[in-house]
Amino acid sequence: MIKTRFAPSPTGYLHVGGLRTALYCYLFAKKNKGSFVLRIEDTDQERYVDGAMENLIKTLEWIGLEYDEGPRYGRSCGKLKQKGDFGPYVQSMRTDIYKEHAQKLIDGGHAYRCFCTKERLEEMRDMQMKRKQAPMYDRKCCDLPESEANAKIEAGETFVVRQKIPYELMKFKDLVRGNVQFHGKTIDDQVLVKSDGFPTYHLANVVDDHHMEITHVIRGEEWLPSTPKHIALYQAFGWDVPEFAHLPLLLNPDKTKLSKRQGDVAVEDYIKKGYTKEAIINFVSLLGWNPGGGEEQEVFSLEELEEIFSMEKVHKSGAVFNIEKLDWFNWRWKKETYVREMNEVAKEIDPNLKQEKDKRGNIQFEFSSEDLKEKFLEAKGIRLLEMCEEHLDTPFKTDREKLLKALITVEEKILKDPKETEDNINFYYTLPHYQAELLTHEKMKVDLSQAKESLENSAKFLKELDAWTEESVKQSLFKTVEDMGVKNGQVFWPLRSALTGLSFSPGVFEIAWVLGKDETLDRINHALDKL
Repeated sequence: MIKTRFAPSPTGYLHVGGLRTALYCYLFAKKNKGSFVLRIEDTDQERYVDGAMENLIKTLEWIGLEYDEGPRYGRSCGKLKQKGDFGPYVQSMRTDIYKEHAQKLIDGGHAYRCFCTKERLEEMRDMQMKRKQAPMYDRKCCDLPESEANAKIEAGETFVVRQKIPYELMKFKDLVRGNVQFHGKTIDDQVLVKSDGFPTYHLANVVDDHHMEITHVIRGEEWLPSTPKHIALYQAFGWDVPEFAHLPLLLNPDKTKLSKRQGDVAVEDYIKKGYTKEAIINFVSLLGWNPGGGEEQEVFSLEELEEIFSMEKVHKSGAVFNIEKLDWFNWRWKKETYVREMNEVAKEIDPNLKQEKDKRGNIQFEFSSEDLKEKFLEAKGIRLLEMCEEHLDTPFKTDREKLLKALITVEEKILKDPKETEDNINFYYTLPHYQAELLTHEKMKVDLSQAKESLENSAKFLKELDAWTEESVKQSLFKTVEDMGVKNGQVFWPLRSALTGLSFSPGVFEIAWVLGKDETLDRINHALDKL
């Protein structure tokens, strides 16, 4: 059975790159009916951050990446628990296992104790740098007799355990990069156990991957140079070597490595900013992968990704982190969720509701009565208000009915960025100052004379309305167009400009509906005064 693992270090928040690795591990396992494991690699105690492990687990749970094995916190007791048969899944709880395996490597001649001081190592590296050589340990302690090593230990000298890299050509096939090879002479004798007794990443992850029966190691490109060290360890222990897949780097727009200097890199930062988990997953899934085969679809749910993901479609080249694309996905998913929710609300309000799609594929509702339609619009406005209320000042909330209507006319903008709602609806409350030229439009053949005639006729027909609804306004204005014998834009453009004082705004029917009859006529008269 295929088994993957995500093995983060609890040194802070979950990095976007870490989430990408976790997601690909999860998707590869799910696609192949395998298991996905979470393991916490906390052997670097100097970088350990209190609360980071809890945060990692909570973030993965929030994002929806359910792991089959790994540490969990009990919902009622808050205590750390282990799920699975190969735990514990926190490396600091497995130190005895690593010590045992380090000794096996020493006994087998695949590792050795190094007693070199920090000062000697620095001096050695400085000399190598001056000679323009790659900094590598010179193996001074490699052939130290066991008796001498034991004497140093008894004398209280500190030591590390180093891997004895075989001086031979090492080849392996990476699932992303194809055939890769390194020569042992170019690889440093890696420290496997530090002087504090804790293992390094290299020993711990190989030992754990074997004992947890991991079949596929999927990780970032930065670990590619370490792979021959790990393969050498597998071979030294006499274990089967897993498959490796090294994912491309994440890049800033300027093609430098993704870093906090150019924007947020923690998943939690995006959660706090209101990005949905669907948008984050969708966006991150495409950072280095696409379905290929001429597929133009970009929007994928987690369930869809589980069905179509494959390592064969992962790119070798770096993936650019484009925040505008994430914004687009967030808008797209918020809209889909909102539309689905409103569809259910409409059906609850009117069991006899009729639905049909317009030319753009959007669902249009036909309610059994105008009262039911008004009830639905109110529910829609309330839902939009919930999204943006914290960003609205009190004056906007004094007339609740008007506010709910206004919000409906800018629903797309609220879904995109609720923080800008005030700016988007302010014209309903305060008519911006504008010049008469705004009422004209050369392409629509609307000059000042045409604008004046259209506004006068619009006012005449609108005054006759008893019921003021979006539909009644629409019918009245089309009647105006028909009566004048002009094109729609020659009436709608000057009227919309007069009602908003803006070049870009919602549709003229819904604007008038929000403003109400008196305010609509007042604004038309205000525009006529300019003419």
